[in-house]
Amino acid sequence: MYYLLLAFCYGFSILPFRVLYFISDVLYFLVYRVFGYRRKVVFENLRQAFPDKSPAEISLLAGKYYRNLTDMMVETIKLLTMSKDSLQERFQCDLTVLHQLYAEGKSCQLHLGHNFNWEWANLFCMQGVKYPFLVVYMPLTSKPADRMFRHFREKFGTILIPANDMSNSMKPWQQQQYLIALVADQNPGNARRCYWFPFLNKMTPFYKGPEMGAKRSDIPVVFVDIRKVKRGYYKAELKLAFDKPQQEPEGKITETFVRYLEKNIYEQPEVWVWSHRRWKHQWPGNSNNAQ
Repeated sequence: MYYLLLAFCYGFSILPFRVLYFISDVLYFLVYRVFGYRRKVVFENLRQAFPDKSPAEISLLAGKYYRNLTDMMVETIKLLTMSKDSLQERFQCDLTVLHQLYAEGKSCQLHLGHNFNWEWANLFCMQGVKYPFLVVYMPLTSKPADRMFRHFREKFGTILIPANDMSNSMKPWQQQQYLIALVADQNPGNARRCYWFPFLNKMTPFYKGPEMGAKRSDIPVVFVDIRKVKRGYYKAELKLAFDKPQQEPEGKITETFVRYLEKNIYEQPEVWVWSHRRWKHQWPGNSNNAQ
């Protein structure tokens, strides 16, 4: 099954971008207009985040989101045959802060959200740094699909760290410099062991792990903001948020990232993943550090 899927995706990926985006337009119509993929979830999330927008404005924003979602689908498959030169032309980012941290002998954490196109961002960053580049990911339930996504992400040498076995997978890297990317807006499985903060007009749980890992080893934290410039072109900005995490009070790193991500979402909302069931957990209404 995996090899059939791989062969199909390779055949798909050799198509030029203009053809891929035509296919994306067809997928948009099917996913949004015909099948209504998670349409209820998307509209509920948008109405929560933008209570002042009219129904027409919410509908327009939802349409833009679904167009970006299907673009992301075809762009991810394109990675199978996309050259490094083509990726560097279509994705721009100044990596100076990472070069400086590497020269200082420091490891580094990247904190980012589910902003399109994080798959291109992962591979762009991998090409431009001297660090071993680790990316934390959640293995998919479907083994063929999981193997396929690993193939996409490991194409240029990215090292994948499964989130469900992170402590063991990180052991080989603890005695050397590394760069690790963490999608820090994931919906946690156990909301009782999280930080809670207002996020998009609702109390929301966030994993403690990224902050705890940074503080444990005093690893600098860099925030990532990905923007879509136009169709098929992206630009990311890196911000050194915390150079010495151990000096920060508990919860400070996570809360700062939450405010940073929220600001970026409000500025370009159509590139964040609104189809996630991000608010499945109810705020306990007591301590922010409930165990």
